[in-house]
Amino acid sequence: MMKALLPVVAVLALSGCATQTFTMQAGDPLIPTQETNHGFFVDGIGQRKTVDAAAACGGADQVVKVEVEQRPIDILFSVVTLGIYTPRGARVYCAG
Repeated sequence: MMKALLPVVAVLALSGCATQTFTMQAGDPLIPTQETNHGFFVDGIGQRKTVDAAAACGGADQVVKVEVEQRPIDILFSVVTLGIYTPRGARVYCAG
């Protein structure tokens, strides 16, 4: 039992989250207006997912920031599936 748990613990200990943040204007809202999870296959090679931040906020001038994140559980899914399935999350923050 312990030997089977060791790789899982090692992956979680060595992995962290990766977040890319794109700031469009000043402000830092605490609650995202839109949250989306995307699943990529074969490490996302040649794949694109789009989030329309302007539509989520009612106009491009209302977008404060957009974040794309890969959490430790997403990294675990990627490792367990040998990169066949790689999830990532995206969040859109709007003004007001």
